[in-house]
Amino acid sequence: MSIADDAVEIRAQGWRALAALHGIIETKLEKALQAEHQLSVVEYTVLDALSRQDGWHMRMQQLARATALSSSATTRLVARLEDRQLLGRYLCVDDRRGIYTELTEAGKALLSQARPTHNEALHNALAEAEQIPELASLTLALQPSFA
Repeated sequence: MSIADDAVEIRAQGWRALAALHGIIETKLEKALQAEHQLSVVEYTVLDALSRQDGWHMRMQQLARATALSSSATTRLVARLEDRQLLGRYLCVDDRRGIYTELTEAGKALLSQARPTHNEALHNALAEAEQIPELASLTLALQPSFA
């Protein structure tokens, strides 16, 4: 094998490790959020992204980027969350084609309840992954560093 082939294999191994870590985290988060709050990981991600706007709102395109979903999937997801009265959609005053999304009080309350569950599940997933030799170094990159 050549050096170039070695580099390709190293990247492939890194990608497989990252995918495995993502799978562990996603599974733990999904189970915990569904069991405790009837929220999927992506629904939690939407509520969390909107909460970080400090009272502002997000355009649907921004929300799609924040959730790594297509525009149509984001629209369907927002409609489901709107039906649950967790967020609202509003026309942009400056651009009638633009639609903003904002958290409702019910959305803020659910997020506040779900955040500790999310954080604990994430901590547990990383602790589990840290015990797997191939994933241990990746978990370090996700640990807070207080220097």
